[in-house]
Amino acid sequence: MPKPTGPAQERLLSILQTAPNRLEYLTPNDWALLIDRAKEVTFQKGEILIEKGKQTKMVYLLVKGTATIEADFKARIAQIGPGQIFGEMAFLENSIASATVTAEEEVQAYAIEWSALGDLFELFPHLASRFYRSLAVILARRLRDQRGEAEDSARAMD
Repeated sequence: MPKPTGPAQERLLSILQTAPNRLEYLTPNDWALLIDRAKEVTFQKGEILIEKGKQTKMVYLLVKGTATIEADFKARIAQIGPGQIFGEMAFLENSIASATVTAEEEVQAYAIEWSALGDLFELFPHLASRFYRSLAVILARRLRDQRGEAEDSARAMD
């Protein structure tokens, strides 16, 4: 599938640059480099995008639709939407997926192989720095949000 150009590329960049919990430190040039090496993929409602315990060696940038992230026993961790990343924890740990990601509706995403990211980071160390900094912020926010939810649940039980 051809890479977006012109207005389509501008719409894509708008989604990726304005979403909550986005890779906020990436520049437009960084995004262009990532998308150039990515493959556009589509998942149908109910389809598993990433399965806990399996290694996909891909990081995904969600462009359209929503997906649910679940841990053991279908415990919902989060819902993600356009502009958000998933598969990043397995990438960071060079390991298997720690959760299952399922499409809640039709999902369009860009899949980037770990090896392509590594190649980009070798060529453009500043891109790597901005990418990892963005991931650190995303993970810190998720942890803070989950801690807040746990505190709210504990207060509700009192």
